Amino acid sequence: MNRINQKLQEDKKLLSIYFTAGYPKLNDTVSIIQELEKNGVDMIEIGLPFSDPLADGPTIQESSTIAIENGMTTSLLFEQLKNIRKTVQIPLIIMGYFNPMMQFGMEKFCQKCAEVGIDGLIIPDLPLYVYENEYKAIFEKYGLKNVFLITPQTSFERIKQIDAISDSFIYMVSSAAVTGSQSGFGTEQKEYFKRIADLNLKNPQIVGFGIKDNETFTHATQYQKGAIIGSAFITFLKKNKIESMKNFIELIKK
Repeated sequence: MNRINQKLQEDKKLLSIYFTAGYPKLNDTVSIIQELEKNGVDMIEIGLPFSDPLADGPTIQESSTIAIENGMTTSLLFEQLKNIRKTVQIPLIIMGYFNPMMQFGMEKFCQKCAEVGIDGLIIPDLPLYVYENEYKAIFEKYGLKNVFLITPQTSFERIKQIDAISDSFIYMVSSAAVTGSQSGFGTEQKEYFKRIADLNLKNPQIVGFGIKDNETFTHATQYQKGAIIGSAFITFLKKNKIESMKNFIELIKK
């Protein structure tokens, strides 16, 4: 069974952490992954840097720019990850935009993911119909889960389509804003969380955008299976040593 699906079966609320590969320093990728697992994180999203990250706020955009300036590339990321499964057991997901993957070659990209032990992909700008018609068979060939995003504006019909084609979890964007732009969750967002939970979808949902502390993590996981922290963790990495992330994780999960 895919590691993502195994993790989703655990009787707990899941904490997933996003970070940008090659940030803050080019060779930090493996150390960050290892430290996150050591400190109790359930899943990790490895951000593939891109020069035009449309859905990302200034914090992740800056980290992406710095990672590219550091020399991070798709090929280098796979090289860095080639031995990751000798030390890390939790699910690893690559989150990135479609253009760099397509330039690398989509089947080649999926093959390399399988070789190094990646469990799934999150590609915000890959349309559902394109995935279904052109890439679904390739993902399945290499045992990769494709994770789709929904927002408060996603129609009921589209949510049902995404749920039908998905086989792991649905990435539930908490708002229509870019990442890192929220200060908390209001009544409208909390009602959205409950509304999606009441649909009784076959795939659990994990909430992203706006989670930065124990309060927002608790709100995001009241009805959903887990939550993803990205911008707040990038900000932490900017100001602190990798070895001190235990404090950051403990404050989220307290």
